[in-house]
Amino acid sequence: MSREDDVRAVLAAEDERYAALLGPDLDTLDRLYDERLSYAHSSGVRDTKAEYLGKIRSGYYVYQRVEHSTERVETAGGTVVVIGRMTADLTVEGTPKTIDNLALAVWTRDTGRWQLLAYASTPLPRA
Repeated sequence: MSREDDVRAVLAAEDERYAALLGPDLDTLDRLYDERLSYAHSSGVRDTKAEYLGKIRSGYYVYQRVEHSTERVETAGGTVVVIGRMTADLTVEGTPKTIDNLALAVWTRDTGRWQLLAYASTPLPRA
């Protein structure tokens, strides 16, 4: 695959991942998340794949709106890093929240398909 093919495939997986949060479509998220996933929330909490999927399954996180944009994509071997922004309306333990974060997603194809290995979001600096 060319670099352009890899970038297209990862950006399509990013779109699929964000859409699956709204369902939520846990089967799609399970397929897209690497078993070694490290998911760092803007609150500073970090989840494994099992922890994050468990929180979505239980209704701890319920996403009503999710939007994302890509500022830059970097490739290195079998890794693609997507740098951008994510905004969302969701409830966290029943409490409504609106977030506007910088986002960093690390994708790998160690298993032969692109999967999310790490994700970190950071609130935008206050003006």
